[in-house]
Amino acid sequence: IERHLASLDFEPEVVIASYHGIPKPYSDKGDPYQAHCLETTRLLREKLSWDEKKLITTFQSRFGAQEWLQPYTDVTVEKLAKEGVKSIAIVNPGFSVDCIETLDEIGREAAETFHHAGGGNFAHIPCLNDSDEGMAVIEALVRRELSGWV
Repeated sequence: IERHLASLDFEPEVVIASYHGIPKPYSDKGDPYQAHCLETTRLLREKLSWDEKKLITTFQSRFGAQEWLQPYTDVTVEKLAKEGVKSIAIVNPGFSVDCIETLDEIGREAAETFHHAGGGNFAHIPCLNDSDEGMAVIEALVRRELSGWV
């Protein structure tokens, strides 16, 4: 995250930690996913020395009619732009590798939403697969987990 932000020609006013959403009833029935996401954001804030205004949590990829975890990423991106925020970045801490939900839904759709609502600078911070260090972490986890099976 720090390396990618340092490569930008702007400093985001707000960084969004966007996690894949789940239907709200799952969380209401005790699924700990939302708590895990919020704890991940808290740990990122601590590591990066950011406050709750600089790094916020949202949830993406909802579909169907039922309510999903909120705040929704797309709604938040539009709201920030309409409130006058001119530069944002989005990171997807819950995704280990980039996929259609990070590259298209965030990298393209969220950027379009932000710009259309009056926002300016937008950056999508790539997932772990974008760096040698990130791939080393993934490899170490896989090797550790396979060590008892292979």
